[in-house]
Amino acid sequence: MPVRDVHSRVPWQATTPSRSARAAQRSLRARPTDAPLRIAIDTGGTFTDCVWIDPVTGELKALKLFSTPKDPSQAISDAVAQIAGSQAVILLHGTTVGTNALLQRKGGRVAFVTTKGFEDSIEIGRQSRPKLYDFFFDPIEPLVAREMRFGVNERTDKDGVLLAQPSQAELEKLRKQVAKAPPDAIAISFLFSFANPANERTVAAALKRLNIPLSISHEVLPEFREYERASTVVINAYLQPVMTDYLRRISGRLSRGSRAFVMQSSGGLTSLSTASSEPVRTVLSGPAGGVVGAAAMARRSGYANIVGFDMGGTSTDVCLVEGSPTVTNEAEVAGLPVRVPMLNIHTVGAGGGSLARFDAGGALRVGPESAGAVPGPICYGKGTQPTVTDANLLLGRLPAKRFLGGGFELDVDRTERLTAEWLRKQKSNLSVTRFAEGVVRIVNANMEKAIRVVSIDKGFDTRDFSLVAFGGAGAMHACDLAAALEMPRVIVPVLPGALSALGILMSDVVKDYSRTLLWPCVGKLPTKKLDAEFSKLESAARAAFKSERWPGEIEVERWLEMRYSGQGFELAVRSGPRALAQFHADHARRYGYSLLQNDVEIVNIRLRAWIRNANPKLRTGGQPSKQNGEMATQMVFGGKALKAKIYERSSLRKGNSVSGPAIISEYSGTTVVPPKWQAAVDRAGSLILTQKEKRAT
Repeated sequence: MPVRDVHSRVPWQATTPSRSARAAQRSLRARPTDAPLRIAIDTGGTFTDCVWIDPVTGELKALKLFSTPKDPSQAISDAVAQIAGSQAVILLHGTTVGTNALLQRKGGRVAFVTTKGFEDSIEIGRQSRPKLYDFFFDPIEPLVAREMRFGVNERTDKDGVLLAQPSQAELEKLRKQVAKAPPDAIAISFLFSFANPANERTVAAALKRLNIPLSISHEVLPEFREYERASTVVINAYLQPVMTDYLRRISGRLSRGSRAFVMQSSGGLTSLSTASSEPVRTVLSGPAGGVVGAAAMARRSGYANIVGFDMGGTSTDVCLVEGSPTVTNEAEVAGLPVRVPMLNIHTVGAGGGSLARFDAGGALRVGPESAGAVPGPICYGKGTQPTVTDANLLLGRLPAKRFLGGGFELDVDRTERLTAEWLRKQKSNLSVTRFAEGVVRIVNANMEKAIRVVSIDKGFDTRDFSLVAFGGAGAMHACDLAAALEMPRVIVPVLPGALSALGILMSDVVKDYSRTLLWPCVGKLPTKKLDAEFSKLESAARAAFKSERWPGEIEVERWLEMRYSGQGFELAVRSGPRALAQFHADHARRYGYSLLQNDVEIVNIRLRAWIRNANPKLRTGGQPSKQNGEMATQMVFGGKALKAKIYERSSLRKGNSVSGPAIISEYSGTTVVPPKWQAAVDRAGSLILTQKEKRAT
């Protein structure tokens, strides 16, 4: 249902790179020297997106640059130089470096130190078969080779009682073995260390003399389930060398007096030092900014329940928000469990750069392989294999002369010629147009399936949610997806192609803490005992904020993870007087039943602490791109070429409406309004797209 929001007026301005640079330089000269410019940058596969608020006018501005895959920090440095020159800035950064290192297996060499006899736990895992009937399925290789796993004679029981402690002689032997390996980082994870970390501390102290980065389970993840905990700690160690080097390069490229912060997977900012020591918390850094931005912009338009749909160059990220973004602790990245807090995001390999191909049976496939930033789609001038972006261009849904606000012209002739040649090589009888329509239908089906995973598969009715489309390509496909899922409306926020960066700019500073309790709960909550445990976590949070010198008032949120006694998995509910009732209700919605008479167990407690981001008030503004006014064009729908118009978004004002078929073009993205659809500009500057015969109230 629509909700009122006091922050209803949102500015937007999409500028070409040269205009951005000139405007930023003028603003910097006019602003007070003691107020560094805040710049949010999200690095992706194809583009590096930047947003900032003009300190003089209060207008929101954006800059998009092609990413530099060999060294992502180079694009960031170039962007900051264009925007701020040599002035000091506050850089808020969302990155895919950690994710890519995991996916491509390009992390550091890790030594895994664990309880003797459990060295192979990270390889055995849960013995699950992702493909039950595939006899040739190869299990995912662990990140640590067998020769890099070291067992220690130590033992702690489930209640935290020390049963065996490593001797000094064994510690010295272990230190020599690890030093001889030699690793880039060390992961330490002992059984039941969440109940008593004494043995982990002893071993960590002995290995600290090696001056090799340490990841220790009771610090990274003090929770039960030894495989998931060990996997998370190993991933943290695996990413430490990569992220530390990357963040050091970014810091070294910034002007003197500048500061940098990193977006976490949980939807909050953290310091460079924390991101370097616990990089596992950044594996969904960039997509998390999109969730924050989508939820915030939807609230400004009056909608609290949304499905975020972020279609970028290499992938599509989807999330469901019911009032506020949901944090999960049961994520997998590259097939490996990661149990730190993350926003509940589902990712598929479907983006503007996704490559089209024919499989062995002659069926058309799209993705997950991508053309990336280099060579990119055919229409960018270097690629040779058709992509989703090329298909949209061939169907007239992507205006060639208005890409990036007219700052970059797409090559239509090259795209038609090379696509036709490629189809002949594939011995396909499809015409270029039919092929392009097939590519769009297939990628839409892949993305629709992803949305179902976060909504229908979890008991949510998509008819109760609005689809928030962003990313450079999201608004070109959103209406088709909304129609297929019977969603009442599509919301295209301001600066859709840079919304992840905008979300980072709007994010709070966040700290997450957890602890395993395994307490039985018969009839009522042990309120006093819970308060005592939460107080310990709050003290740790306040100490961390103080050590990092964060100003502002600290706010906290308490959560309980609960299950019926005898169950193997738990559900998270907000701590409070109604926690038990909420658990029963959530269990019924998720699994179709509840057991009111059964005892409940409190498994974990979680604390989220944050300091709100004090963004200046934004002022409505806008500057047209190089191309202005309406322009006639043709778009293909259902095999038919239909007359359509192209509108510049900056020329549309509150209350204006556009009937499909039409294109609404802007610097950071393109919105396609299909036949029988209508787009209207709302109070927040967002485009609200609805089907004419099913127009939402």
